[in-house]
Amino acid sequence: MMARQEKKRDENDDKPGIWVGYGKLVRLFRDKANFTQQALADAVGYSYEQVASIEQGRRPAKAAFTDAAETALRAGGVLAALQDDVDRAKLPAFFQDFALIETEAVSRFSYDPLLVPGLLQTEAYVRELFAAHCPQLSEETIEQHVEARLNRQKLLTRTPVAELSFIIGESALRNPLEKVEVMKGQLQHLLQQAKLRNVEIQVMPTVRGFHPGLNGPMVLLETLEHRQVGYIESQETGVVVSAPARVSAFGLRYGKLRSQALNLDESARFIERVAGEL
Repeated sequence: MMARQEKKRDENDDKPGIWVGYGKLVRLFRDKANFTQQALADAVGYSYEQVASIEQGRRPAKAAFTDAAETALRAGGVLAALQDDVDRAKLPAFFQDFALIETEAVSRFSYDPLLVPGLLQTEAYVRELFAAHCPQLSEETIEQHVEARLNRQKLLTRTPVAELSFIIGESALRNPLEKVEVMKGQLQHLLQQAKLRNVEIQVMPTVRGFHPGLNGPMVLLETLEHRQVGYIESQETGVVVSAPARVSAFGLRYGKLRSQALNLDESARFIERVAGEL
């Protein structure tokens, strides 16, 4: 008996709590509406197996499911209120704390030396990155991570507007992908995103030599309450930095990086040139 309970607990350990809680609410509303799982599946355009997986917390609900379930079950906005949390739980666990802070940003400045920043990545580029993950990820996990990363990009166009600055290392722009068209599409996407009024993209060329960004990538963020935090990440380990002295150091370094990187027009021309070389 004890072994069976331990096995059941182990199977639930990797399910995000918000998925489990959301699923229990779906079942509660379904029971109140006198719907079977098959009836709900028919009403929302999902399969019986998909509805069962969502209710058991094994699969996260997409926004389309939530919208349809809200109508079919008359949930009164309860499920919709949880959707952002359900989506956020698709992100890697080490990043979720910062992702929550990021949703409240009034400004976000980042330096990325080796990869295009997640907020600026195309879907094809994201898939290439996760497909190359080591150890390998399942197709379902890749799909969840892709959805979550693209969902974060709402920050670029949401209201109230967030001021966003990206400094990208030249190496990130020249890092070859298996499919050349994916990288070319990514570079063209950067040029399009740079036209947004609240987005600034600068390139840090390799010829600059020593500069404050050589210690690695970093993010400097200001929240709605005008609290400043930093974030650093390496090898699937993320650290939110809140100590004022350390955050201040991030600000000083980022200021120097901005002054040493190519200006906005030079950066756009640089990206166009690299794209033309592919």
